[in-house]
Amino acid sequence: MISLHDLRAKKERSERISMITAYDYYTAKLVQKAGIDVILVGDSLGMVVQGDENTLGVTMEDIIYHTRAVRNGADGTFIISDLPYMSFHISVEETKINAARLIVEGGANAVKMEGGSPGRIEMIKGIVDCEIPVVAHLGLTPQSIHKLGGYRVQAKHQEDAELLLKQAKEIEQAGAFMLVLEAVPEQLAKQVTAELKIITIGIGAGRYTDGQVLVFNDLFGLSDYHPKFAKQYINLALIIEENLRQYAADIKQNKFPETENIYFPYPDTE
Repeated sequence: MISLHDLRAKKERSERISMITAYDYYTAKLVQKAGIDVILVGDSLGMVVQGDENTLGVTMEDIIYHTRAVRNGADGTFIISDLPYMSFHISVEETKINAARLIVEGGANAVKMEGGSPGRIEMIKGIVDCEIPVVAHLGLTPQSIHKLGGYRVQAKHQEDAELLLKQAKEIEQAGAFMLVLEAVPEQLAKQVTAELKIITIGIGAGRYTDGQVLVFNDLFGLSDYHPKFAKQYINLALIIEENLRQYAADIKQNKFPETENIYFPYPDTE
């Protein structure tokens, strides 16, 4: 099992950390076989699994369900689960309960929450006080999509960059062990990484963070969205569609099932 200690040791050795999202048993199994360090059960499932326009409709029950499935497929991988929208916005006590549910019911090793406002800092402190590792998330925070006005690069101006750096340092002081930086200029992510002791993970944040994370579906062409920062390694959507068409054609032409796909009622008596 990859532990929090292992991840911190990787940073100390300047060994880059790999992270990817997963939402189901078999994907998680493949991710673990491939040797990826960390799985994020992200609220991105609202878009790539449930087909919604944003992540705001994802519930605690959704995250717990998918985390449990991922844990079943990746029993030796460090798993981080997203705290969904409104699961950490009301009170510290409610935030603690929801974080604990992801650990106890879902099987996660850590939880992730978006934002760096004073209110978020108090929530981080509360979760850490429950002995639960916390990952913070700054820059483009999808749960703030309406406030941000869309999915766009953040902290491009000096004032915004200074605020993000300030929040990052407060997040570290609050006890978070990792910070995800999404859709921010590379130079800013480099500065944050240099000035913090905790692990930084980039997604659209350039080359100088301690590691990288992407949405699984983006790597394989299984998404309706194509962000600039995502590298598509293969377009599985085209391959799957082609084979589905072949499957349908085989049925129409009575080419499936074939002999090897059929159960016979009596054994061969010869």
